[in-house]
Amino acid sequence: MSQVSQGKAGNSPWKRFVRKFSRQRMGMVALVVVVILFLLMLIGPSISPFDPAEPDYNAVMEGPSGSHWMGTDDFGRDIFSRVLNGTRISLAVGLSSVFGGALIGMFFGLTAGYYGGKYDSLVMRACDVLFAFPGILLAIAIIAILGPGLPNVVVAVAVFTIPSIIRIVRGETLALKNKTYIEAARATGLRDREIIWRHIFPGTISVVLVYVTMRIGSAILIAASLSFLGMGAQPPTPEWGAMLSSGRDYLTTAPHVAMFPGLAILVTCLAFNLLGDALRDALDRKLTD
Repeated sequence: MSQVSQGKAGNSPWKRFVRKFSRQRMGMVALVVVVILFLLMLIGPSISPFDPAEPDYNAVMEGPSGSHWMGTDDFGRDIFSRVLNGTRISLAVGLSSVFGGALIGMFFGLTAGYYGGKYDSLVMRACDVLFAFPGILLAIAIIAILGPGLPNVVVAVAVFTIPSIIRIVRGETLALKNKTYIEAARATGLRDREIIWRHIFPGTISVVLVYVTMRIGSAILIAASLSFLGMGAQPPTPEWGAMLSSGRDYLTTAPHVAMFPGLAILVTCLAFNLLGDALRDALDRKLTD
């Protein structure tokens, strides 16, 4: 009896997920990188060796050295300190915009998929309108209306995220709402709201988690692009896209000014995309252990 119980415990969904995820080598590496990024987000400003906004006109455009590991920019500011502080800004923008968009998208996706009818058609036509615009152009249009600044970048990227979440969650809801256990829940007299949040919502979590994880990298990239174009973070904020923009004029004379924030964007986006791929494979029940 104890062996049977141990076998069931060893075959629990959580342990199956951990076993399958641990076999994803690139996913494990990406997880380590993401954990490091979150640690830097929390403690980066406290361990940065210099004030990221304080200029030093005696050390303008210096290359990487023992005192300035990533060199200095055109104002003599330490690039390593600015990249560390930019980790908090870029991750905060990416996380807040994606999770904000995901919450709104999940609400409309669940309700549209469950109730259907004219409400479903209206929600999906609104998504089609948003899908008609390329993501970066939609974000630029929103910033043009709201004005530049990081709070408006969060809103723009969240709006860009909402229609994709709606379509994903609606599809999962349509697949789940006619299941036997949902019919049984209706037969017991549960209200629609209780059925949606108790029985359908948990079934959509895994696919949303995978999409959100991969979307964070895209959100950081779009936010950096907006800052690069002068529509996001404003000087002297140490945001990666703004740093990349200020360094583009010195690519031939001081490439380190743009190289290190560019590498930070590359590593962060790649880590979240690889982590999302690993989560998708680990949560896919069709793949064998």
